[in-house]
Amino acid sequence: MGFFNRIAAITLKEFRQLSRDRLTFGMVVMIPLIQLLLFGYAINNNIRNINIGLVDEARSFASRSIVDAVRATQVVNIVRHYPTVQEAEAGITAGEVRAVLVLPANLDQRAANASQSQPLGQWLIDGSDNIVSSALLGLRNMPLQELQRSYRPQTSPVFEGVLYFNPERRTPVNIVPGLLAVILTMTMILFTATAIVREKERGNIELLITTPLRSLELMLGKIIPFILIGLAQMTIILMLGHFVFDVPINGRPIQIVGATLLFIAASLTLGLIISTIAKTQLQAMQMTVFVLLPSILLSGFLFPYEGMPRPAQYIAEALPATHFVRMIRGVVLRDASLDIMRADTSFLLGFTLVGLVIATLKFKKSLD
Repeated sequence: MGFFNRIAAITLKEFRQLSRDRLTFGMVVMIPLIQLLLFGYAINNNIRNINIGLVDEARSFASRSIVDAVRATQVVNIVRHYPTVQEAEAGITAGEVRAVLVLPANLDQRAANASQSQPLGQWLIDGSDNIVSSALLGLRNMPLQELQRSYRPQTSPVFEGVLYFNPERRTPVNIVPGLLAVILTMTMILFTATAIVREKERGNIELLITTPLRSLELMLGKIIPFILIGLAQMTIILMLGHFVFDVPINGRPIQIVGATLLFIAASLTLGLIISTIAKTQLQAMQMTVFVLLPSILLSGFLFPYEGMPRPAQYIAEALPATHFVRMIRGVVLRDASLDIMRADTSFLLGFTLVGLVIATLKFKKSLD
């Protein structure tokens, strides 16, 4: 009986300690709850409302019928109208749209052509995301009842599909740049989140208080070494992806480094905020996992952003990883510049500045 009594006493002690550690107890409940909600509610491969552009050179009854049929599928959402194919291609490169439907000037003649030798138009598709490109390629054979009644029976395929940036639809081309976002999120936040907590646990924080260091100086001094670590990780991942998996690196190195530095800064700032909240390294690691799970599932790394319901998209937009996944895929695969992706660039820069202020203020408060 003594053996079981001792085990029961230790077990009771652990339950009491866990009940007093509210943060850990909250993570025990919240992590499985968030995973269930994300997988059951937010993750969806049934893609809808993909943003596309339109080049309508025909401007006729046939083109209007096709546009109405495209909208009726609810797979796409026409958000841009481009006057030329060249401007449409620039829109795909900039990430404004995922694809462009091109309707040629001789659309009526093609629709009335009994020989059926020519497709009605073209889909110009960003092939860097295989799930999205598969959904768009499925529209090549969409039904056109109104057009069939007026011109000819439906042919197969009705439209041509042209895949940009990943014509072979190889998975590593899509995965490797996104993997950079996941690895940097995990390492940068975890390293920084435990940095100040480690100083507290070792008793070094009192020594730092007595120095003339300001809170902001301490924060910056903590994150600068990790910036170099993040750049080293970026180099390793992209180089291995290029030489081992033949992932193209079309972007300029200065643009790749610039995008990565913005994300590293945002991730390190988020880690600093966590470090000012957590009391132990265990709590810091738990909070890092709490941030990491949504970053993996909602950023567009594994599941398309377009497949998520609107509330999940709002949460995704608040995560730095979502913006970096867009940026790094745009820069590496499409040779896009940070200037044309200024919305994501501005978010990461603003997130860093605001987060640094919050972390500095909370650190001052903790010293009091």
